[in-house]
Amino acid sequence: MLEILALVLLAQQPLQPVAEGVASYYTVASSSHLTASGEPMRDDLMTCAMLDGVFGDYYLVVSETGKSVVCKLNDRGPYIKNRVIDLSEAAMEALSLSRNDGLLNVRVYHLGPKPARPPNLIH
Repeated sequence: MLEILALVLLAQQPLQPVAEGVASYYTVASSSHLTASGEPMRDDLMTCAMLDGVFGDYYLVVSETGKSVVCKLNDRGPYIKNRVIDLSEAAMEALSLSRNDGLLNVRVYHLGPKPARPPNLIH
């Protein structure tokens, strides 16, 4: 995971966050077994849900803890006010030292359909 962040920091073009705010997580037990993209919901994959965006594109999610993950957008949500992204259980666990009641402050960056070498972040 640190390799991805290092690539982001060393690349040429700055990247603006597409969303900043609260992330929550969801599981197969708490949602439908199929995502809005038609893929099966899996707790063990790095996936996410956002209200906007292209299914299949990848997003870099950087938490307030300094950890980051790259997630594939395959669902719509969150549908709760003041939340910017829903993460799979695996993605939330990778970002957080604890479950924090399932909530975490994050910045979200759009990487596109095939993120080979993401550009610099702008905070």
